This record gives sequence, C-alpha cells and structure tokens, in this order.
Amino acid sequence: MRIRVRQRPRSRRTALRTGVPLTTLALAVAGCGASVTPGTTTTSLRNTVATQGTPTPGATSPTPSPTGTATAHTAPMATATSCTDQILAGMTTAQRVGQLFMGGVNAAKPDQAQLRILRDNHVGSVMLTGRSSAGTAATRKIVDGFRGQADRVGGKQVGLVVATDQEGGKVQVLNGPGFSAMPNGVTQGKKSTTMLRAEAAIWAQQLKRAGVDLNLAPVADVVPASLGTRNIPIGSFQREYGNTPGPVTSHTGAFAAGFKQSGVMTTLKHFPGLGQVIGNTDTTANVVDSVTTSTSASLDPFKSGIQAGSPFVMVSSATYNKIDAQHIAAFSPTVIGQLLRGQMGFKGVVISDDIGNAVAVRSFTPAQRALNFTSAGGDMILTVRPDVIPAMAQAIQTRMGQDASYRAKIDDSVRRILDAKHNVGLLQCS
Repeated sequence: MRIRVRQRPRSRRTALRTGVPLTTLALAVAGCGASVTPGTTTTSLRNTVATQGTPTPGATSPTPSPTGTATAHTAPMATATSCTDQILAGMTTAQRVGQLFMGGVNAAKPDQAQLRILRDNHVGSVMLTGRSSAGTAATRKIVDGFRGQADRVGGKQVGLVVATDQEGGKVQVLNGPGFSAMPNGVTQGKKSTTMLRAEAAIWAQQLKRAGVDLNLAPVADVVPASLGTRNIPIGSFQREYGNTPGPVTSHTGAFAAGFKQSGVMTTLKHFPGLGQVIGNTDTTANVVDSVTTSTSASLDPFKSGIQAGSPFVMVSSATYNKIDAQHIAAFSPTVIGQLLRGQMGFKGVVISDDIGNAVAVRSFTPAQRALNFTSAGGDMILTVRPDVIPAMAQAIQTRMGQDASYRAKIDDSVRRILDAKHNVGLLQCS
C-alpha cells in the first residue's frame, strides 16, 4: 500500500441502518487538526487468527516468557460459536459479504462519499489511513461515528473492527496528544523482549483509548543483512526486527503479547515474508521471491505467532517461486490453504494486503481480485480504495448464487471474522 512517510525533526436494509449523520461527522472531523506529510501514504509500506479468546481489557497479564511470546487464548469456544451462529443465521447475503471487507478511510479527514460506500455495502471493518496528528480524544470521536453506521442483525449491532497501521518509525498513522512516538522496528528489535512487551502494552492502551481494535502489525518479515536497505518494502524503512529468524520471532512475539495484554488485536504480516524481495508490491508489479520455501527458517516468526494465538495473518501480494510460481500469495490456494491453514494450522482470519490500489494486482479487475482471494481461502479483503468494494461485493454475491461450495467457503470466512469480533466484545448476543 502507498506510504505516507513520517518526517520527524532530526532525530440492511435501509431501515436498519443507524449512526451519526455524515454531516455531523464531517463537522466533528473539521475540528480535528491533521498534519499530512507530502509523499506516498503510510499504508503503502504494508506491501501491509481469530483468537480463541482475548483477555478482558485492563486485565493483568502473566509474566512474560523469556522470548516475550504470548500464550494461546483460552476463552470458551462454545459461547463464541453460539453467538457467531446466531448472528450469521440472521444475516442477509449482502450483510455476510460486507463482513469480508476492510475499507480505508482517511484518519484525519474522513470522506463522506467513502463513508457512504462502506455503509451501503454493509462493510464490517474500517482501516484508518494516511496521517493524523489529532490525538487520541479527537480520533475517538471520529471512530465513534464509524461505529454508529454498523449493521444490525435481529436488532443487535454487529460492531465494526477499526484498524490502523501503527508499527512505529515511518509507519505510524495516528499521532498527536495521547500517542507515543513509536521507534522503528530495528530500534524495537534492540530492546529486551520484556521492555518491548511493556512498551507495546502502553501503545496498545493508546490505540484502545482512540477506539482502535486491531493493529496491522507486527512485521514478521526477516530481511537478511546482505539485502538490507535494498529490500524496498521493509529494509529501506527499517521496519524489520532483525536480520535472522531468532530476534524477529522473539520481538514480534513480545510486541503481540503486549497488545494482547491491553486487549488490542494484532496482525502478523506479510506472509510468507517480504524479506527476500526487492520491489514493493504497492508500487511495482511482478515482485518475486525466489528463495523462500515452505520449510524456510524465515517462516519461524509466523509459526510462533500462530501458536501463540495471533488473531490475524496478512498475506502478501508477491509471488513465491519455490512455493507457488503460478499465483501471487494472496491468490494462492497453496500458500493460504496448504501452507498457512494446513502446515501451520492457522484457524484465524486471513487478511489480504491492499488489493484495491496496489500495482501488483492492477492486471486483475476488482471482481477478479475478490474472487481470486476468497477462492484461495482468504477471509478479509483489505482495500484502501472503498470505491472498488461495490464491484468486488457484487462478484462475490453472484458466485455465491452459482456455487454452493463457494457459498459455504464464504460462510466459513464470515464465521472466522465474527469469532474475532466476538472475542473483543464487538458482537451483541442474547
């Protein structure tokens, strides 16, 4: 996705829709200052599992392990399953399909037309994009407006997942009063895992106060020292925790554990790794990794994070010649179905990198992108451009009406998304 580089000083039905009127929301936003740095957007750096339970916000966390890795979630699945099934059973096809999308909205000044697209298409998740210096309180007002337009099923609101890119360094969307200036991944990787976990818990509390449920971080990519800054998507921005699997594994685990402690979900990205590529899939087509295999040690950070209960995994839009040379990872049944789901046992939400605006997918129509990703086993489609959602949603609905097995696959994806929402208190059930 396109990046907005942070320049630091040297150093439904219609009757069921509810929510803050767009005019009111616009007025609230107009009072929130924002500093947007010229250049590409932060989201471009993201070339960016439903947990089986999330601790109650504010609950005391167990003592960190030596590696800082979180332990698996243990919330009872019977409750989540019954609640999820109850909501799913009451959804229209359009509402189910809407849950598959995460649409981008500018964090500093949301666009009314984009908000309308999200509402009209029953979109279940929102990503705050760009750059905001408004602070936690002002951001919370904006987020509360988003939440108000969430769909209702059986009189109960199906809460929106609100996400953002808050890695640190040049990838930090939300800034201003109440937000820390987070260091980049390389600097985080030099801290002890105990310290990083403690700091991550504070960063997560700040996001929670701003109304954010999901951080599209940590970066689990291993960039070899021999490649370094020639690795454009990760190394050139110092987003990596280290140059070998060991420190990347321990520090992604510590980061995720701190966020889990504070009740904010995290996303391991960009599976199966962008550490061995040169090009950025947001700005370059045909980005290829000719090194990574299904047994490479560089997969260890993902494997460890999945075992620890990471709720989301983001799949990259590069091609991995030694895993599946015929498809980009986001469109690959081998990468998603066999490697991520099968070999690694991931049972949470598989989210795409941006497939709304990225150059890597420009040769496909929006409809083809949506069908390719969901057919390969992906669950949530991330697009920084909400305007492509109607074509994507229509293509999915049409295929669901033609193919019973595809419809079942979509229902499975919606269940995983609703489970993730249930685990962070975004579903209301009887």
